[in-house]
Amino acid sequence: MREIRTVIYSQFLESYKSVTIEAMAKAFGVSVDFIDVELSRFIAAGKLHCKIDKVAGVLETNRPDAKNALYQATIKQGDFLLNRIQKLSRVIDL
Repeated sequence: MREIRTVIYSQFLESYKSVTIEAMAKAFGVSVDFIDVELSRFIAAGKLHCKIDKVAGVLETNRPDAKNALYQATIKQGDFLLNRIQKLSRVIDL
């Protein structure tokens, strides 16, 4: 049952960058305390990519997107290529 709730919460959060915990509790028809405990468990287990701002009562998503992953991979490959070129340049200068 918890796995199903994880999927449902993920689908709900796909539409939002941030949402109040109260609004999410109303959407699912549960108490704020229940949704808070439930989300905390799923976040700690790494099943949901978001963080809870207890002061503001807001849930902020921080899911990695494909564009960001591609950017990071490109930067890493560029650094690797630059290092190899610098090493080759040192060998040629000798």
